[in-house]
Amino acid sequence: MLAEQDAFEAERQARLVKAVYVYEAPLRLWHWVNALAITVLAITGYFIGQPLPSVPGEASANFLMGYIRFAHFAAAYIFAVGFLGRIYWAMVGNHHARQIFLVPVWSLKWWSEVFYELRWYLFLVREPKKYVGHNPLAQLMMFLFFTIGAVYMICTGFALYGEGLGEGSWADSMFGWVITAVGGNSLQVHSFHRLGMWVTVCFVIVHVYAAIREDIMSRQSLISTMISGWRMFKD
Repeated sequence: MLAEQDAFEAERQARLVKAVYVYEAPLRLWHWVNALAITVLAITGYFIGQPLPSVPGEASANFLMGYIRFAHFAAAYIFAVGFLGRIYWAMVGNHHARQIFLVPVWSLKWWSEVFYELRWYLFLVREPKKYVGHNPLAQLMMFLFFTIGAVYMICTGFALYGEGLGEGSWADSMFGWVITAVGGNSLQVHSFHRLGMWVTVCFVIVHVYAAIREDIMSRQSLISTMISGWRMFKD
C-alpha cells in the first residue's frame, strides 16, 4: 500500500514539474571554465598588486611571484579567448545565448519587469515571475557587469601586459591606446584594472547569492540548469 502511495506521489510530482532545455553544452562549458579563470585572476591579481613581503631561502631559488604572474597571464588568455568564443556562440547558439549581449532597453515592458524583479529581490513582492532564460534584472546585470566588464578588464589588463612585453608587441599594438588615453600613466591603468577586479568580485558574490536564492524561493532551477542545461519549473 505504501509503495503504491509513493508511486502515485512520484507521478503527481512529475506532472507538476516542467522542464525546458535552455543552455547548450558549449555555453555551459564556457560558464564553468570562465568561473575558474575569474577565480584564478582575482587571487593572483590581488597578490600582484600586493606582493608577498618575502619568501624563505635564496632569491635565485625562488620564483613564487613569477609563478603567480604566469598563472595570472595564463588565466587572462583563457578568459579572453573564452570571451571571443562566447561572442561566437551568441551568434550561432539559441536565443538564450544572446541574452547577455542584446538588452532591450527600448522596451517599457522590459523595464517594468526589471523593476518588478528588483522588488522581488528586495522582498517587497511575494510572488516571483518565472523566466526560461535570464530574468530581465539578471540580464541587465550580466550585460553591465560581465559583458561590458569583461571588455573593460581585457582592455586594461592587456594594456598593462603589453607594457611589459615592450613597445611594438602585439599587446602594445592592440591595447597600448588604453595607457595613452589616461595620459601615459600606466599606474593609473593599474588602479582602474584593480578596481575592476573588486567590482567583478562583488558581482560574483551577488550572482552566486541570487542563483541560490532563486533555486530555493522561486521554485525553478538555476544552479543545476548550468550543469544539465535543463531548467526545471515547479507549480
